[in-house]
Amino acid sequence: MRAWVLLSAVLWYLTGAGWQRSSERTGKGLIYGKPGHPVKIYVKLHHSSPILACMDFKRAKKETVDPTYSWIGPNEKPLTENNQINITKTGKLKMEDFQEALSGLYSCTLSYKTVKAETQEETVVKQRYDFMIFAYREPDYSYQMAVRFTTKSCEGRYNDLLFRVLKKILDNLISDLSCHVVEPSYKCHFVKIPKHGLVHELFIAFQVNPFAPGWKGACNDSADCEDITNHNILQARDRIEEFFRSQAYIYYHDFNKTIPAMHFVDHSFQVVRMDSCRPGFGKNEGLHSNCASCCVVCSPGTFSPDVDVTCQSCVSIRVYGAKSCT
Repeated sequence: MRAWVLLSAVLWYLTGAGWQRSSERTGKGLIYGKPGHPVKIYVKLHHSSPILACMDFKRAKKETVDPTYSWIGPNEKPLTENNQINITKTGKLKMEDFQEALSGLYSCTLSYKTVKAETQEETVVKQRYDFMIFAYREPDYSYQMAVRFTTKSCEGRYNDLLFRVLKKILDNLISDLSCHVVEPSYKCHFVKIPKHGLVHELFIAFQVNPFAPGWKGACNDSADCEDITNHNILQARDRIEEFFRSQAYIYYHDFNKTIPAMHFVDHSFQVVRMDSCRPGFGKNEGLHSNCASCCVVCSPGTFSPDVDVTCQSCVSIRVYGAKSCT
């Protein structure tokens, strides 16, 4: 038997299995470091983080001798494995059930050796990689809506009656979705209509949001209810839009020559989506351009106490996701 065949057979026997050497390819969910440049990463609240590699892409394509990996967490202490943090033997980091407090700077130091073939002289090389990781959540959707109704006069109780009846109808229409109408208001104006002279119209505005009393009951014990509430508010928007579309249909098809003095003005329905963030989160397109539409956890030095879209300054805060300036 030839020597190389014998050696292969012995190695196969000793290891108990074959081993194919191959370079690791960049796959979905794997993020490499960049020497000298922190990598920003956004992880959805209560979801798993991508896998962080303790090396850069070029190094991953090369042979690395005697590599060791050392991860440091946001508290500047060595990371240890637990039910949320997993570190592999090849230096890859992954976190489960990501929460606000896990946000911050993660640093990894890769140490390896270079060996001169002719002298076997060894040199230890160290390279540090930084990852800035932020928890984020999707914004909560609400909708600002506006419609117009004709009226006989800007005086009298019928305007207020129409306003109250309309709100009740809309609330009933979306109550099973845990959505409701908030901040309703109306004003009466004179409007000059081409070829029709002056008419009186009620300009009605209201907001629809998914947080009617008892809304948490629709969450089904979900840790993060935004997907459910956002789905419900989209359904509420569609129902209300269909309601006013039917009002226009009735106006054009069900009335003969007699048109009621108070009726929906066709094409007057307008809707604008309004985003808001839960306490402890806010939007910042300048700081988080890669996640501009996200509600990102408030960084140290900022806080968000209410359902708003921005984090406010507070120099005394040292944690992520603060909800008060204390």
